Amino acid sequence: MRITKEQKQENYDRIIATASELFRERGFDGVGVAELMERAGLTHGGFYNHFRSKEELIAESTENGLNETLQRYAGYDVLDVMELYLARDHRDGRGQGCTAAALSCDAARQPETTKAVFAAGIDKLVRAVEGGIAQRDPSGAEGRAQAIAILAQAVGAIVLSRACPDDSPLADELLDACRADCRDAIENRMWQR
Repeated sequence: MRITKEQKQENYDRIIATASELFRERGFDGVGVAELMERAGLTHGGFYNHFRSKEELIAESTENGLNETLQRYAGYDVLDVMELYLARDHRDGRGQGCTAAALSCDAARQPETTKAVFAAGIDKLVRAVEGGIAQRDPSGAEGRAQAIAILAQAVGAIVLSRACPDDSPLADELLDACRADCRDAIENRMWQR
């Protein structure tokens, strides 16, 4: 039975969404194609109607996940983004959270094509933070460097917090300290430069 172009696109979108979530939860190596397709409600053989390899899926689902992160925070003030990003809900919601925080370490061991997708996505995240800072400080002084530092600190805080046991006071302390430091960097330090 042949499927329509619309159905094929719906299946593709479902595979990408499922892969994005599963990869964020368990890493690239923690998810097999058969399980992924079953979770998406499709047959294992149907995978190859959409992708040549798991590596191709990884690159495409990574791009999707990084774009989801941008969309999730679009329209928010940069301080509000830091509050939402450096929160326990984000830390605990790994499958729905930021792809950069969930998969950057995995991406470092992937082929150059996947690394290129990550680099492009991270650059978009930097530019979004930079834009948020520019709305508060139109002079743009050191905006990109500050955006890189803030993004690196926020992503690092999520990664380190997730590495701690769920009930560890340190898990929350990491988020709280970095949230306060990012707020200070955005509100105060930029005006002193």
